[in-house]
Amino acid sequence: MSGPVEEWGADLYGDPCAECGFEWSLGPWEAVRVVEELPVRFAQVLAGCTGRERCAESVWGPAAYVGHVGDDLRIWAERLAGAWLSGEVEVGGYDPDLLARARGYEGLALSGALWSLERAVADWRESAVSALRAGVVLRHAARGARRAVDVVLDNAHHGHHHVRDVGRVVGRDVPPGRARGRAVGR
Repeated sequence: MSGPVEEWGADLYGDPCAECGFEWSLGPWEAVRVVEELPVRFAQVLAGCTGRERCAESVWGPAAYVGHVGDDLRIWAERLAGAWLSGEVEVGGYDPDLLARARGYEGLALSGALWSLERAVADWRESAVSALRAGVVLRHAARGARRAVDVVLDNAHHGHHHVRDVGRVVGRDVPPGRARGRAVGR
């Protein structure tokens, strides 16, 4: 890995995130809890929606965002598992827009995307908790060294941020800063 390291996390989005209020000072177990809550949060924001709603400021519709968050969690779960299961720590990036086209995000049924997200979260949780306990450090091609705690925070922010994006698309207010420090169990 050579060249400049891509800015990410709080360095890129601000602390708290300027758009969604996510606080990067969350502990890892609190961040795990944020991810665990994503299926319920998306379902609440999207109650009564088709998943095909659009707004001018949005790249994707709601079902596409839910599919994207599920895929992103699966990708990171797989990367973390590779590290804690076999010591493989080199990981690359991916283009979310290419993945969206390949997976046909805009054609996803909202119910199917929510079903898939719930399963992705369960697998992600198992992998993230194991990686945290093992002290995994990935080497990302563009972002450099990424400790398991960094990945968990990134994933929590990503999901939290997209809940807000989906709320904007369907015209529902999702208050910023719901992902603030609070005690949760391991």
